Amino acid sequence: MIFKGSRVFKVVFHRLLMSVPLVVVVTLLTFVLNSLAPGDMAMTILGADGTREQYEALRIELGLDKPLMVQYLSWLGHALQGDLGVSHFTKESVSSLLNPRLGVSVSIMVGVLVVCLSLGLSLGVASALKGGWVGRAIDAFSLVGLIFPSFWLALVLISVFAVTLRWLPATGYVFFSESPKDWALSLVLPIFSVAMYSITSIAKQTRDAMNDVMGRDFIRALRACGLPERSVIWKHALRNAALPVVTVLGLVMIGAISGTVFVERVFVLPGLGSLAVSAALNKDILLLQGVTLYFTLMTVAINLMVDLSYGWLNPKVRLS
Repeated sequence: MIFKGSRVFKVVFHRLLMSVPLVVVVTLLTFVLNSLAPGDMAMTILGADGTREQYEALRIELGLDKPLMVQYLSWLGHALQGDLGVSHFTKESVSSLLNPRLGVSVSIMVGVLVVCLSLGLSLGVASALKGGWVGRAIDAFSLVGLIFPSFWLALVLISVFAVTLRWLPATGYVFFSESPKDWALSLVLPIFSVAMYSITSIAKQTRDAMNDVMGRDFIRALRACGLPERSVIWKHALRNAALPVVTVLGLVMIGAISGTVFVERVFVLPGLGSLAVSAALNKDILLLQGVTLYFTLMTVAINLMVDLSYGWLNPKVRLS
């Protein structure tokens, strides 16, 4: 147990160390792209009534007159000390703006994960074992997911389940501490808006992997030994088919991060995605950098969990 724990720690440390260049590249790219966009933060703050002298003075005050790399390295140095700066629009620290919203975005991501695993695996196994209309339905839904983006699906779900049937709230967010029931109801439509296409992706990958595993010799041997069919399918076959499914699930969860940006705007949720849009519109570079950093760290965490899942599902997989 000590050996395994030590090895897991080494794997985690190694993966986190390898993720440092990713964080630097993504935040630097965000900084550069924001500087190339028309206008800047000083112009946005002053508006159309500001004079040229006021504009130049504000640029100096905000440090926008310095070379781009100097600005980025200054931000990076403070970020390494845990200081993400202060939003020039709200005059609040970036961390105080991001941390309360992190729970909203994480709630959506966890909900997407639970829905994708429960429905995706169940549909995939059913399609592999029975085929027929289940497989055709999965292919059809997958095609629909490719054609229609998540924000369009969100509008359809609002129209049907909130406006017509009035089963669920159309917009808004209720914190868990206020009402667990209303919190769950406020997340149903956003979660399914993001997860709908992901469910079919997981189901298709599960079906293909299960079709391959179910024809192997060890499955026939397990059946010949008299193991219950449920145990053969869910304990042995599914575990051996899980590696490619976990890979797709990791990609799906990373893609869901971008999906939350649109869904949070549609459902008026106070998450990181809606804050990122506001920061981009206001040219609030420090706030935008903070959101980018949080999203990048979420991506790193997802990749880390995928890597650790490989070792748990198949001990023969070497993690290094």
